[in-house]
Amino acid sequence: MRECDVLYRQIHQLVPLTDGPRDGPVRGDDLGRAAVLENAAIATANGVVLEIGPDEELAGRYDAAAELDLSGYVVVPGFVDAHTHPVFAKTRENEFLLRCRGADYVEIAKQGGGILSSVRALREIDEDTLEERVRTRIERMLACGTTTIEAKSGYGLDLDSERKSLEILQRVGDALPITISRTMLAAHEVAPEYREDPPAYVELLCSRILPELRPLADSCDIFVEEHVFGIEDARRICLRARDLGYRLRLHVDELSPLGGTELAVEVGAASADHLARISERGIEALAASETTAMLLPGTIFFLDKPAHAPGRKLADHGAIVALATDFNPGSCYTWSLPMIATLARIHYAFTPQECLNAMTRNPAFSLGLDHERGTLHEGKACDFVALDLPDFELFGYEFGDNPVALTVKDGRPVALNTRDVDAGLLERFS
Repeated sequence: MRECDVLYRQIHQLVPLTDGPRDGPVRGDDLGRAAVLENAAIATANGVVLEIGPDEELAGRYDAAAELDLSGYVVVPGFVDAHTHPVFAKTRENEFLLRCRGADYVEIAKQGGGILSSVRALREIDEDTLEERVRTRIERMLACGTTTIEAKSGYGLDLDSERKSLEILQRVGDALPITISRTMLAAHEVAPEYREDPPAYVELLCSRILPELRPLADSCDIFVEEHVFGIEDARRICLRARDLGYRLRLHVDELSPLGGTELAVEVGAASADHLARISERGIEALAASETTAMLLPGTIFFLDKPAHAPGRKLADHGAIVALATDFNPGSCYTWSLPMIATLARIHYAFTPQECLNAMTRNPAFSLGLDHERGTLHEGKACDFVALDLPDFELFGYEFGDNPVALTVKDGRPVALNTRDVDAGLLERFS
């Protein structure tokens, strides 16, 4: 018999995404393919998947150091949230009240609210307190089944504060059982010191901030909108970042059809995010590219904007589509990808299968991590989620509660939300 660290047994339904390619994204008709295995098992050792298959076959083939019964659960690959902003000092609930009474997001920002209010708060908070808050937020993501995140800076807007934000993400990633891909977003807004001279801030980004923070970040992001960074400034920042070795991710066409999507494709960005006001030309450009369309339906929902991104149309045209939370302090305060799946089913008419591929394989591809995460192919990381659902077809149907019973990261349980599994489980595997 072969040895393994853990044998996860009697899984009611397992949706491993192994009926698709081992690496790379899925698009078009393939986005909706996700075969369901009944009464299955997963054997894992050294943090990777050894084998998946029928329960009785694996039970007869493996001598496991530990076994865990997952009968009654639907198991899927761990969620990959490829657009989050967890490094902030405090929430902006006062602005939520204003928006609920009719105030516009851009007008609030122009009056010193929005991102700039978060910048003031982050610059004032002590580093230890900020780190503890970031850690708590990311622990909540784990409890909602997220095992890999892309996490941005962007509430510092000066060299020291942006460095502090990225270093905190590095420490939290080292301390918690989660994979964090760090993104430098100093081009989130024009820094308050440069409000009267935005070109000088663009120069600072290109000459100092981008090169000095490169060792701390995998990617560079830019908020491309008329009231922040226009197309030409964004192009300059993109080209400088690309020359320094950053992957590119862009906030584009969220509030106005500026042509940011076309820019993202032009510069070879890994993702174009938001897309609520994308043009027909932008849709066609994404469909013909390797740039992932990062859909953030939670933001439009929370801002109560009238138009969602054309997620259905993007998928039908063959774009690589992914779903993310956009977790942030002001415009989308949720860490729940299961809730995002519900919104995607409502607003994009996505199927459970399309939601799952858009929450696992495709965002992992956008982060350059698809060779090791996003599916449960043999030899890839054993990251998975046990959902308390009677059938996979209910994925995205339930909302307002957390369907995640258990989160497993690199082969071991790391978050537990059910009494049906021994409460001492996490301690035994730690």
